[in-house]
Amino acid sequence: MTDTLAAPAAFDLEVKHSRFRAQAAPVASPADAQAFVATVSDPDATHNCWAWRIGGAYRSSDDGEPAGTAGRPILAAIDGQGYDRVVVVVTRWFGGVKLGAGGLVRAYGGAAAECLRRAVRTPIVAMRELDVRAGFEDLGTVHAALAGFGAEKLAEAFDADGVRLRLALPADRADALRAHLRDATRDRVRVEGAGERAG
Repeated sequence: MTDTLAAPAAFDLEVKHSRFRAQAAPVASPADAQAFVATVSDPDATHNCWAWRIGGAYRSSDDGEPAGTAGRPILAAIDGQGYDRVVVVVTRWFGGVKLGAGGLVRAYGGAAAECLRRAVRTPIVAMRELDVRAGFEDLGTVHAALAGFGAEKLAEAFDADGVRLRLALPADRADALRAHLRDATRDRVRVEGAGERAG
């Protein structure tokens, strides 16, 4: 199971008079990641280098540092600690002493890694969507079951025959909910599975 961040995190580091500030946050989409980069980047800093990973998608930027010395080490820190759906921005204020390529890799990667190491992790739970069709007589049973299986109601529509619900719940509980509703309603409730998604 992969983790993301429970909340934004930050870490400060000084290397040979250069100040580095790593800031990380959980993100759900590339647009979220780019918005975080734009929000926390300091226009007065020497460099605002960053990387993000969301599933199979990832991007990084050296923001003017020598190629491969900032963005890639930040991404390696994200991957090395088993994170997904995370963005990290490492801002540098130059202190007058050049660090060299190896020093930059260590500083950017180290600041990102330490920021992530200190952050609070939370597991990413695979979610599954289900369509539930129930008559009015079974409505109470269906609603009572939702909380017990960690199901969230996404949509609810009524017609002459009863209700149609769209639910999202942890994927590993979908079959148990289906079996519970079948048994509790003498197989009157119809449950159809929809796609799986990351929660």
